[in-house]
Amino acid sequence: MTQLSNPQPSPGPYLTFWEVGIASMSSSARNRSGRSGGASPWVPLERQGRPVSLATCHGKERAMARPFRVALGMNLVVAEAFDTDSLGSFSGEIPRPSDGPTTCRLKAEAGMAATGLSLGLASEGSFGPHPAIPFLPVGQEWMTFIDRDQDLVIGEQLLARRTNFTHCRVGEGTDLGPWLVQVGFPSHALIVRPNQGEAAIPVRKGLQTAPELQAALAEARRASADGLALVETDMRAHLNPTRMAAIRTLAFRLVRRIARACPACGSPGFGRVELRLGLPCRWCGEATELVAAEIFGCVRCGHRQELPRRDGLEAADPGQCLSCNP
Repeated sequence: MTQLSNPQPSPGPYLTFWEVGIASMSSSARNRSGRSGGASPWVPLERQGRPVSLATCHGKERAMARPFRVALGMNLVVAEAFDTDSLGSFSGEIPRPSDGPTTCRLKAEAGMAATGLSLGLASEGSFGPHPAIPFLPVGQEWMTFIDRDQDLVIGEQLLARRTNFTHCRVGEGTDLGPWLVQVGFPSHALIVRPNQGEAAIPVRKGLQTAPELQAALAEARRASADGLALVETDMRAHLNPTRMAAIRTLAFRLVRRIARACPACGSPGFGRVELRLGLPCRWCGEATELVAAEIFGCVRCGHRQELPRRDGLEAADPGQCLSCNP
């Protein structure tokens, strides 16, 4: 018997909320929309080519190096002496010391300490049910850039609903073929462990061939109290091309934020810090749970600026209103 949980990778694009077309907008169009966060990019000439420490053991430089080199003229240096799994592993043997954003910053700081560089970069990910649609699996990605010389910490995040994150329980004789196709095996690796038992050990990770998968399943079933093996998608970036694509998308988003200057103090990193809910209903004018505006803020001086939704929507459909459609 096979028990499936969210077996299919979710279709559709990354959830970028209302940031439609920001990368392709011309500066004049952005100015007309009132969304210019400072016209001049931050990186002065003396910073071109400066090395940036990247804390990763999972090949994330393949997704992050080009955005930082092309947009900011910075070269990433992998902090090979630092084991990022010491701050938490996806397979659960090592718990994460804090929440995602905090762990991401700790990882960047550890990479800087390992390389001796004053610029640092790291990313962190977490996977689970969508906060508003529980049956939909999503990935939450965070990325943090640190400039120790300027005492700056600039972060961005991405909610990615294109993910193969799922698991299933497998007994002897189960046909895993359709499930393996759905999760993208063998290009996307798998993790196998006993379904029941003390600490659910042993754990076999990074499985990408049929023979090693079959061997791991047999071992896990023998070790499990109920005779079932638990098969999970391996969400480490170097073994999950779908997640690597999400990290690349987030890297481009972060460099755009780094290059956006605060209109008040000129510091880099001006970007969205909050969403204000309460978009009025088109019929009755009552506030709905939809986003009414975006709040942009500065990481240094605290300056804030409220901007309208990027899609130009000024009123909510009555179907979204609890008064008109209770």
